[in-house]
Amino acid sequence: MTDVTIKRALLSVSDKAGLIELGKALGQHGVELVSTGGTAKALREAGLAVMDISDLTGFPEMMDGRVKTLHPKVHGGLLAVRGNPEHVASMDEHAIGAIDLVVVNLYPFAATVAKGADRDEIIENIDIGGPSMVRSAAKNHESVAIVTDPADYARLIAEMAEKGGATSYDFRRMLAAKAYAATAAYDSMIASWFAFADQGVMFPDTLAVASTLGTTLRYGENPHQSAALYLPTGPSANGIAQARQIQGKELSYNNYNDADAALELVSEFRDGPPTVVIVKHANPCGVATGATLIEAYEAALACDSVSAFGGIIAVNRPLDGPTAEAISTIFTEVVAAPDADEAAKAIFAKKKNLRLLLTGDLPDPARPGLQIKSIAGGLLVQGRDNGQVSQDALKVVTKRAPTQQELKDCLFAWTVAKHVKSNAIVYARDGSTAGVGAGQMNRLESARIAAWKAKDAAEKAGWATPRTVGSAVASDAFFPFADGLLAAVEAGASAVIQPGGSIRDDEVIAAADEAGLAMVFTGMRHFRH
Repeated sequence: MTDVTIKRALLSVSDKAGLIELGKALGQHGVELVSTGGTAKALREAGLAVMDISDLTGFPEMMDGRVKTLHPKVHGGLLAVRGNPEHVASMDEHAIGAIDLVVVNLYPFAATVAKGADRDEIIENIDIGGPSMVRSAAKNHESVAIVTDPADYARLIAEMAEKGGATSYDFRRMLAAKAYAATAAYDSMIASWFAFADQGVMFPDTLAVASTLGTTLRYGENPHQSAALYLPTGPSANGIAQARQIQGKELSYNNYNDADAALELVSEFRDGPPTVVIVKHANPCGVATGATLIEAYEAALACDSVSAFGGIIAVNRPLDGPTAEAISTIFTEVVAAPDADEAAKAIFAKKKNLRLLLTGDLPDPARPGLQIKSIAGGLLVQGRDNGQVSQDALKVVTKRAPTQQELKDCLFAWTVAKHVKSNAIVYARDGSTAGVGAGQMNRLESARIAAWKAKDAAEKAGWATPRTVGSAVASDAFFPFADGLLAAVEAGASAVIQPGGSIRDDEVIAAADEAGLAMVFTGMRHFRH
């Protein structure tokens, strides 16, 4: 494989950033520039000599620009194998000149969708000629260089400078790989729009998912696993992956996973009072609301100060100095907030390893979307758990109806339980978690663990009784037996919120009535495995 000197380049870009600098660099090497429409105009206005594509093909651009590069003099010049005598003879016979470089970026389909354009405009922004040229050039990368990413302009200029106006085979091969990835991602965005937005299909026959590398990570969940962060290529909700890191060392795989769990939960309260979520190993260990962020933080920390060590914190308000000062008293891995004031930033600056992430707007917890999990031999795909229940949707099933405060505590506990690994039990009182039981193989053990944590927290804080006394308890799924509910009674809970639906509901309701509990059914389950 040899170096190929670039004699003719075809440029057709929707994103004009860096175009003039590239055109001038090509001109310095005596490269003949061929271009289309707006690209040709921009180059010409910069004083560069440009051949219009219509002069190359002998056909005008037509049909509102839909047909301009789909021509043998373009694709023949790209696809011809330079060392093949038959190909060379065909080029000579039909006056097809070789094209050594193609610079293309495609119509802004994703941006057109994101701005809320109507269907006709979206369809018009499906590029046809561009991907065709990209694929032709990439297939013939032995002889043709294809650049699809403006970020690679500088690399191309440097390559040609080093090689006297030529490109190496390894460089062209690298560009070809990027080119096919670009067209695959582009087509996947179009396929996704047709399936999800245009057709309203949740699970299309072919699931086309495209993403781009954000960064490689030090390792995965464990040091022997490799890991990376990928970002969606098309329109998507912003979250932890798009957060701006203000300070601290590089985020790990586990940091991203735990910070995402914290942000998703605190987003449930984005329209509520100041709220703080503390997460450890993707499970909330303390959640609280308050009149101020520092008040909410102190209440959340008191729920389980042991697990909070080395944890992840998310808040639903811009972080202030007093809250940052309180957070900085214990080891914390990551703090995520919509924003932070200068006092908070200055306080955290003293903690060089603490990562501060600013997320801007919090994601909408009710947004649609798909969750994808790999299994041996396939993918499991489901809709996001964006289910929510209102107070009006609750069904009172016990003789005693809950008080207004108990209803508030029930809904708070239910919201938190949605984000706790199953089997999940959450005790809450006065807008704060009292105890969290997560990830056990049976619900009874979760109820007991949550109660034990509440008792331990009370001893550490010097409270007379645990906060489970007079609390509401939430169960992410129904109680299959009365034993889990009785454990909550023993812990001092006065109200229960659960989905219902067990064949033993009557037995569980009877136990609640006997204990004087108020219990409501949601009719909705929140398993989280």
